[in-house]
Order: sequence, then structure tokens, then C-alpha cells
Amino acid sequence: MAEPVKNDAHIVEIPVSVDGGEASGGDAAAAGEAGGGHPLGEIAASAGHLLLLKLWQREEARLGRRACALEARMDAARRDAFYLCAAFLAFHALSLALLFAASVASSVAAGPEEAHTSAACRRWWAPSSLSLAASLALAAAVQLRVCAYWRASARLRRERGDARALARCVQELRMKGAAFDLSKEPQYGVTRAKCASVEGTGAWRPLRWCHQNVVTACLLAVAAAALPSGKFILCA
Repeated sequence: MAEPVKNDAHIVEIPVSVDGGEASGGDAAAAGEAGGGHPLGEIAASAGHLLLLKLWQREEARLGRRACALEARMDAARRDAFYLCAAFLAFHALSLALLFAASVASSVAAGPEEAHTSAACRRWWAPSSLSLAASLALAAAVQLRVCAYWRASARLRRERGDARALARCVQELRMKGAAFDLSKEPQYGVTRAKCASVEGTGAWRPLRWCHQNVVTACLLAVAAAALPSGKFILCA
């Protein structure tokens, strides 16, 4: 066995491999004790804890994929609702412009004294009914997308609560190692209740309903205001 090289400044020890490159028995035992004392080393040495860690990590990945899919669904619903609202406003702007043009043409043809008895004034209900039907259809489409958004938001909130509970258990398992109780399960229900209380989902039901449907309420208000405007424009 080679002797360590000595000089005045320091001492250099050269490790010697035994039987084809394996470390000496004392160093291997020390490394094994150091790895076994660490929680991750204890998990690696225990088949049950290692299997539980792998299962929970797989569940974390699954919850993350589901959360990403729900976020993409929410973005799509919000984008569709925005486009439908833009179409709603554009339709009413175009309809009012056409009614004003028809009113001007009718007043020029019949004269300002006969504006109240013109054919366009007598049939004011036709464009108003068409406008109301189109407004209700667009408002219903917006409401469907809004409901889809809030359903996805509620599911995303539950998924995030489950992910928090699972991450807490995984962290505890990594810290305790072999001392972790294998019968312990993530507290999904408790975490969901805490998230709901923090995010305000348990607020007063009418207030929450108004908050979720304020867009549709505004569209219906615009449609109701545009309904009598046809008669006012054509008969003024």
C-alpha cells in the first residue's frame, strides 16, 4: 500500500483502490452511513416510502397538467365572450345607423309634416323586433361562455387546493424520511375549504351571482335601451 507523500506545507493522501477499483471498506461504510442518515437516503432504502413518493409525484404532475388545461379553457371562454360582446355592440351600432338613414330617407320623401304617418314609422316594430331577437341570441351566447368560464374557474380552484395539499405531504415525506407515516393521506377537503374562505367563494349568494353575470346584465340593459330607440328614430 502506498505511503502518503509528506512535505513541509501539507500532507497529500492518495486513495488506493482494492480489487478492481472498489473503495476501501472504511470509506464505503462511512459513505453508507452518511447517505442513510439523510431523509432522501432513508426513502431510497425503504420500498414503501419510495413507492409513495413516486405515486405522489405522478399525481402532482397530473394535477399540473389538468390545471394548465383548465387555464387554457378559461382563456378561450374569455376570448370568445369578448368577441361576442364586440359583435353585439357592432350590431347595434350598425342597426342604429341603418334606422337613422331610413328615417332621413323617409322624411325627405314624405316631408317633415308627414313623418309620423309614414310607412317607416308605422312599421317601427319590425326592425325593433329583429334587433331584440339578435340581441337576445348574442346575450345568450355570451352567457354560455361566461358560465363555462366560471365552471372552469371553480374546477381550477379545486385542483389548486388539491395540489397544495399534495405538495405539503410530499414536502413532509422528504423531510421526515423513513419516519413518515405511510397511512397518512393528503387533506384535500380541508385545503379546499381554506382556499374557498380565502378567495371569497363563500360570499353572499346574490352578490356572487351579480358578480358572475354582470356582463350579461349589461348586454340586456343595452338591448332594452335599443328597443324603443327604433320608434324614436323613425318617427321623430
